Amino acid sequence: MRKFLIAGLGALAALAVTACGDSGTGGSSNADDVIKMGVAGPLTGPNAAFGAQLKNGAAQAVEDVNAAGGINGKMVELVFEDDVSDPKQGVSVANKMAGEGVKFVVGHFNSGVSIPSSEIYNENGMLMITPASTNPTVTDRKLWNVFRVCGRDDQQGTVAGQYIAKSLTDKKVAIVHDKTPYGKGLADETKKALNAAGITEVIYEGINIGEKDLSALIAKMKDAGAQLVYFGGVHTEGGLIARQMRDQGLTATLMSGDGIATDEFASIAGADAAVGTLMTFAPDPRKRPEAADALKKFEEKGVSTEAYTLYSYAVVQIIKQAAEAAGSTDPKTVADQMRSGKEFETVIGKIAFDDKGDVNRLDYTIYTWQNTGDRVTYVEN
Repeated sequence: MRKFLIAGLGALAALAVTACGDSGTGGSSNADDVIKMGVAGPLTGPNAAFGAQLKNGAAQAVEDVNAAGGINGKMVELVFEDDVSDPKQGVSVANKMAGEGVKFVVGHFNSGVSIPSSEIYNENGMLMITPASTNPTVTDRKLWNVFRVCGRDDQQGTVAGQYIAKSLTDKKVAIVHDKTPYGKGLADETKKALNAAGITEVIYEGINIGEKDLSALIAKMKDAGAQLVYFGGVHTEGGLIARQMRDQGLTATLMSGDGIATDEFASIAGADAAVGTLMTFAPDPRKRPEAADALKKFEEKGVSTEAYTLYSYAVVQIIKQAAEAAGSTDPKTVADQMRSGKEFETVIGKIAFDDKGDVNRLDYTIYTWQNTGDRVTYVEN
């Protein structure tokens, strides 16, 4: 899966360079003639599949924007930066882009990276729109420069908890998280919804990012009689939990959130262990008629459009529409336009923002991982 995405990345990066000069390096472009836009996410490391989604989506959108004349007559120049899903690296990346004159940022992926990085962007007058960071703190601080096009974990956890309470009655539930702002936050919101429905979890545990041997945790869940394991975290640890549960004879259903929305989850878990896993994510944006033209372009390049690819494309669309409505590429002026209640037309549907910078729609539904014949992937219920 990763090899497939990287091949697509090369094609898109090359097109972005062709469209807007020496993209990613600053090149020889006159600073007055271009708008520098950063794409920041985990381009390497265990979450690189998600970084590829952000990069692919933004690169195709910028290619299309530049082909149509740019934004307010200016070409967009992309700058790609790798935060490796590390908060400290995210801050370094943010400072680097500020020094390079980046005005707009598509990113980050991890909430734990977006939160500290957004402070740097705020100090430097840069507008950040994350396609994927769902922790409530990202927008609850009401920074003028922070928006997201995805939902929030207090929404996602409520959907998950209510689904478990209604559809999986009398199941003994274990709750596990990866101790990150995203993973723990999502697990806590799900726990809150379950407890409100009268369900008390049999286990509540945290694991460490990068932990490989989960046998003690799984033995504990077996002893507690867990029949459903809710995991707050991403596909790397989620896949290991699924695999090791199966290997150790724990037949509980695994359920998680949008952090496992990549086919690499099945690669790590193994096909048999992945099948039947439940997941919350937005209604599949690939089914929207607004996405048809973009999807065709991705398909022609052999680029996967799973999870946050179209969300990243939508971020670029919103920046363009807000800047043109405002008649300015000043980030603060663009942000004011985004908070005006204006509706933006995007590949993931019509989007408007509230005063926090959150989208004005509930954006979660339930998926089940299934064998579709050619691969194991997530399918909307």
